[in-house]
Amino acid sequence: MSEQTVHLIITRQDGPNEKPYTEEFKLPYRKNMNVISALMEIQRNPVNAKGEKTTPVVWESNCLEEVCGACSMVINGKPRQACTALIDHLEQPIRLEPMRTFPVIRDLIVDRSRMFDALKRVKAWIPIDGTYDLGPGPRMPETERQMRYELSKCMTCGVCLEACPNVNSRSNFMGPFVISQVRLFNSHPTGAMNKDERLEALLGEGGLQECGNSQNCVQVCPKGIPLTTSIAAMNREATRFLFRKWLSN
Repeated sequence: MSEQTVHLIITRQDGPNEKPYTEEFKLPYRKNMNVISALMEIQRNPVNAKGEKTTPVVWESNCLEEVCGACSMVINGKPRQACTALIDHLEQPIRLEPMRTFPVIRDLIVDRSRMFDALKRVKAWIPIDGTYDLGPGPRMPETERQMRYELSKCMTCGVCLEACPNVNSRSNFMGPFVISQVRLFNSHPTGAMNKDERLEALLGEGGLQECGNSQNCVQVCPKGIPLTTSIAAMNREATRFLFRKWLSN
């Protein structure tokens, strides 16, 4: 960081139907800066590299510790979380772009509704009809508990969809994250009550058959979730489910 400046090239868009354009910014460098702190500096003083007053760049963030998934964007060509993208570890100029898998609302903010709609389709929750004292829950092997914990780390950030070549305007693929969530809820003792409903959803439009097994998702997942392992496991479960249906008819 010999120049002691941070050079950003940001892809901006003034609205959902507007054309994208790039704008450059040069900021004073501070030790331990991340992409979010650089964006906050632009928000505080929205002046571009030409010295012109401009509109503040808009983005989403919340937890600032890679838990909420809100600050997903493409940084130097790679989808990731802006809060853990340290300036010292990035090649300059740093290029910030919105994830193009999702509709752009403005600048770096995208609409991730398709992810939440997919979770609704597969019933990614455990329905109960009240609160009762049922005593201690079922015991489970430690290896199974560890597996569920890893799957539960998903923060619906959208990075796996951005990296997946099968998620595009020509495909209705729900994405690897939702397949992994079906595995999580189907492995739960109570959640298993709706196991067949979730498998039916995965066998429908945009489900398992749309996966091309590129394995990009597992490489970019910021939480290290074994997404390809979940896809393989749910393919096996779906095959067994289809055989059971065929035999029962």
